[in-house]
Amino acid sequence: MDGVIQYTKRRIDAMKRRTPERTAQGSTAGVHLQLWVLVLLVVFPIVVALVVSTKQQGIVTSLGDLVPGTYAVENYREAIVDYNFGRFMWNSLLMSIVVVAGKLVISVCAAMAIVYYRVPYKDLVFLFILFTLLLPVPVRFIPLFQLINDFGWGNSLLAITVPYLASATTVFILRQHFLSIPTSIVETAKLDGVGPIRFMLYVLIPMSKGVLVGVSIIMFVYAWNQYLWPLVIIDSEANQVAQVGLQLLQGDVQGGQLSWSLVMAGSMLTLIPPLVLMIVFRKPLLETFTIQQK
Repeated sequence: MDGVIQYTKRRIDAMKRRTPERTAQGSTAGVHLQLWVLVLLVVFPIVVALVVSTKQQGIVTSLGDLVPGTYAVENYREAIVDYNFGRFMWNSLLMSIVVVAGKLVISVCAAMAIVYYRVPYKDLVFLFILFTLLLPVPVRFIPLFQLINDFGWGNSLLAITVPYLASATTVFILRQHFLSIPTSIVETAKLDGVGPIRFMLYVLIPMSKGVLVGVSIIMFVYAWNQYLWPLVIIDSEANQVAQVGLQLLQGDVQGGQLSWSLVMAGSMLTLIPPLVLMIVFRKPLLETFTIQQK
């Protein structure tokens, strides 16, 4: 009898020891399942758009229609060449590069001044910068439209780049990163008599490469996806950007039906540049979001 009791106790103890491990494994499996479900929900529309872009008309009425077609080369060639979509993508790329470069210069200088130098009422200035985030973008369109036309910049690259050069979000992210740099490095630079330009070029930028790359990707995607302002300020079709250029594809009606294959082909083309950048520079991008959360 005593042997039976001891054996039962050993079994109970063994079950108690295994329970936390099984619970942890079950919890991990549940998290992985949820992540896979979320990934499928995000990827599924992209897969559907890719499949539709390979068909003749792109009409999908059932799951059986989600089979790749044989018109991929023809659809993409027609979108790029016949509808001049390659020109639109070039305009978007040029706009995004100019916006990223300008935002980096202005935001780095602004964040450096707020963190490291004695600027009168700099905390109030920083609060005012953050306050601009509360203003909806369309609210600024009417005065901005008048200002751009008064300068004679209408229907030009300046019209779609200069209004985006100042960024409160970028200033905030860089300020948070600069505050995380050890003060000993800053004090050493001051004792060595390093000026503002040298301090920025030889101290801040080398120590902020990852964050600057991540911020650049965020700014590039933001500029690349601009639609409403270019639609308002650009009149010439040759100067339009890719997001507005999709409207021209939507305006193509063949036999009384919208050619969804062309629309999806254009949509997939606009997806390529930001997607490639986010995949290649995913590590600094995640680092930037981590700093923003702190």
